Amino acid sequence: MSRTRTERLVNLVICLLSTRRYLTAAQIAATVPGYGHDPDDPRDHEAFQRKFERDKAELRELGVPLETGTASVFDSEPGYRIAHREYALPDIPLEPDEAAAVGIAARLWQHAGLAAAASSGLAKLRAAGIDVDPQATLGMEPVVTVDPAFEPLTAAARDRRTAGFTYRVPSGDAPTQRRLQPWGVVCWRGRWYVVGHDLDREATRCFRLSRIVGAVKVSGAPGSFQPPAGVDLISHVARWSGPVERTGRATVLVRPGRAAGLRRWAGDSTSAPDGDRLVLPYACPDSLAATLVGYGSDVRVLDPPEVREAVIQRLKEIAARHDEPVPSAGVPR
Repeated sequence: MSRTRTERLVNLVICLLSTRRYLTAAQIAATVPGYGHDPDDPRDHEAFQRKFERDKAELRELGVPLETGTASVFDSEPGYRIAHREYALPDIPLEPDEAAAVGIAARLWQHAGLAAAASSGLAKLRAAGIDVDPQATLGMEPVVTVDPAFEPLTAAARDRRTAGFTYRVPSGDAPTQRRLQPWGVVCWRGRWYVVGHDLDREATRCFRLSRIVGAVKVSGAPGSFQPPAGVDLISHVARWSGPVERTGRATVLVRPGRAAGLRRWAGDSTSAPDGDRLVLPYACPDSLAATLVGYGSDVRVLDPPEVREAVIQRLKEIAARHDEPVPSAGVPR
């Protein structure tokens, strides 16, 4: 199933879950992204009806309890809704590690630009005077942030269109312009990369998304190229990035008896009245910061400044995302 259709089906489910009224096909067409058409154009309207019929059949095959009915005896056109009582899952007991895995998967799925489209659809329902249940779609807002280049590059890879962008490397004096036929976007060691055919260098290249400067410009007609059959994107990134070289050293202060994982990692450890000082080898300050933040106020970065600033920045992002102040004890000084 294509990404476009997947998003349309999910948005349709969100729409039908968010109201207890039956929604007509016309209301759904005006609300759910992907169904927009000219109802006065017979061919356009017929295409919408075929699409909607296929989507209804798909939802029913997936087990979604789609009901047909009318809001009152005076309604001549049938409408659709999802029965909450049949859609809700029964209680599923999970072990702590299973619950953690489900939570991580849900957070990753929730990114993808879906929340914006869903929120837009719910706003249209409210504008049309339809009651919306705000509790029906809790958890649909994005909670994972990615680089701004992620969405245009994944779209370019999906549509087989050329992407142009400005790229900087640590060893270069100034960013350079690149033109890429993207084959796909993958995550490797906590970083996002795009892999494809570099048109200027006539070779396979991969680029780290965080080093892309400014907006990505997509050009060319859809389907203008085809990736190699069976290409392994992760292998390309792994060969390009090479082995991790932990040449940096960070000194952190750890509360006595806490952060056992960091203690196993440390290359050196000394005890002091205010805690234990650990020396941690690292390759990337951002990756190290992501690990240290997970220990909360049990760990405080002493040196170097780049790691301390990376931790502070991550704490600020977490506070902004949840709209809560960061506890003073958890901010490295």
